[in-house]
Amino acid sequence: MRALAAGAAMGMFVVANVQPAEAQNFFDRLFGGGAQRRSDFPPPPPPPEKRAAKPIAKISAPSYYTYKVDSLAKVKVPQASASAAVPELTLVVASGVRFSEAMPLLGELDLVAEKEVADAIAAHYAAHPEFVWISGYGLNSRAQQALRVLADASSHGLDPADYSVEVPRASFSIDDMASRQRELARFELTLSAKVLRYVRDAARGRIDPNRLSGYHDFAPKQLDLAGTLDKLSRTFDTAVLLESYHPQNEEYRQLRAELESLSAQEENDIVVDPNLLLRPGGKSAELPKLIALIERKATPDFATRHSVLLALSREKEDYTPDLVPLIKDAQEEHGLKGDGVIGPRTVQALAGVSRTDRIAKVKVALEQLRWLPSDLGARRVFINQPAFTATYFEDNAEKLSMRVVIGRPSNQTSFFQDVIEQIDYNPYWGVPQSIIVNEMLPRLRGDPGYLDRAGYEVTDAKGKRIPSAAINWGQFGGKVPYSVRQSPSEANALGELKILFPNKHAIYMHDTPQKALFDRESRAFSHGCVRLHQPREMAAALLGKDIDYVKTKLAAGHSSEKIPGDIPVYVAYFTAWPNKDGVVEYFPDVYGRDEKVLTAIEKTEAVRVPAS
Repeated sequence: MRALAAGAAMGMFVVANVQPAEAQNFFDRLFGGGAQRRSDFPPPPPPPEKRAAKPIAKISAPSYYTYKVDSLAKVKVPQASASAAVPELTLVVASGVRFSEAMPLLGELDLVAEKEVADAIAAHYAAHPEFVWISGYGLNSRAQQALRVLADASSHGLDPADYSVEVPRASFSIDDMASRQRELARFELTLSAKVLRYVRDAARGRIDPNRLSGYHDFAPKQLDLAGTLDKLSRTFDTAVLLESYHPQNEEYRQLRAELESLSAQEENDIVVDPNLLLRPGGKSAELPKLIALIERKATPDFATRHSVLLALSREKEDYTPDLVPLIKDAQEEHGLKGDGVIGPRTVQALAGVSRTDRIAKVKVALEQLRWLPSDLGARRVFINQPAFTATYFEDNAEKLSMRVVIGRPSNQTSFFQDVIEQIDYNPYWGVPQSIIVNEMLPRLRGDPGYLDRAGYEVTDAKGKRIPSAAINWGQFGGKVPYSVRQSPSEANALGELKILFPNKHAIYMHDTPQKALFDRESRAFSHGCVRLHQPREMAAALLGKDIDYVKTKLAAGHSSEKIPGDIPVYVAYFTAWPNKDGVVEYFPDVYGRDEKVLTAIEKTEAVRVPAS
């Protein structure tokens, strides 16, 4: 089944930032060092004849791309089709400008737009040769409403310059009707092009996320732009129709409100580099700013304990040993682990996020929400990677939220959506080829039997079990023609259960035997899968059962169970996101993806509005 294939995921993690001995103990526990010899096989045969081992060609992770923007297409002057017989009354409104007379007067039109917009304009006006935005000799109410919506684009985090339209003069000479017709015809097509661009951007975003990196994976949203223009030609509530193309969920509304609030605020008076990383013994011009903020926010007790040191350190750029207790104490005062290392989370806790950075994060979040369905689903699981959380919603209300471990920067968790399919109790771990080649193969060349000792099963392409010790691992330099899986056990890298949603990235949610990582503030340590702090609770919520039911299933051994109904899961990436109280929280950009989005938006705007 596809779900079981997805189980061959990058679920194991390697503990970072630990002492060498501790890291080696962890590796041994997962890969067999110190495990007892298994008796499933007869004594291994003599080692194969030694040959020169092939160089190992490591399997690389997905990459980031140089974002490319499509060139704009020329909007052609529409010609009515022969079959489009239009009654005279639809061509003339209050003895005004005729569509049939105005369009030929345009001559060579210098209007460009996205190709699908240009195609939609040609298709609509060929089938419906009449004005949408003009009545009589001027703009109608549809046009007035549309212009107001376009001018308010910034409230959605969009750039009004992308949708600007030159409005025809209010006064004109009755003696030069050809000029007036030409002016209105140009306005008609330009407004149609800018409105359709606005609809396109509102419904699915300004950029194509799949062009950002191999980690972004979204099905293209289908949008009938010619049909949209037809709807606009028949509505009197233009503004309502245009607004309906934006995401219609509470999170989008809360982010919009946050953007409005930020726009009215002033910048922080002390701005600290959000990417600061300063260890004891280092030096930074950002340190005095941080000390000033610590002093400003200090409780009376904190200020008393550190009064002398605070007074002496206001201008210090050197992070000397005497400052370490001060920083540790400040970290703990703000709910962080007091390790003395000044990193992005310490800066955020003490200095907050600058107004400029918050605005950028909210704009990125609004853009990314357009990649997702407008209705996220009343029942859903939302994983926000920068927040290191997974949240279960029922009836659009948060019912369960927990800490998670996500992929480390070299093995990033992808950004996509899927549908949860099943739960595996006491699962096998199908080791991904990337881990077999990159991490197991080097050890197997010197110790070919360690997979046997560690409780792993090795099978060939026909499913036949083969002792690991019987294989000459040195003959493989890239793809290994064997499957490796770890049997259910307390040491299994997936813990006691996994929750599958089939996807090409082989990513799923699962338990882990390594619970200590959930105590860390930054939790990017896995090979890409999402490790749950409370896997039993998540499984029970998805099944609509209680914890005792899950315990019973676990006690019965290895089994699988289908999830009833379709529950969407969003493996998402938002550095600005509202909490259950509607307050927008900000998180460090653990993978540096926001900048990629902002760069792509800048490139898109440069194509749309070339520099003069």
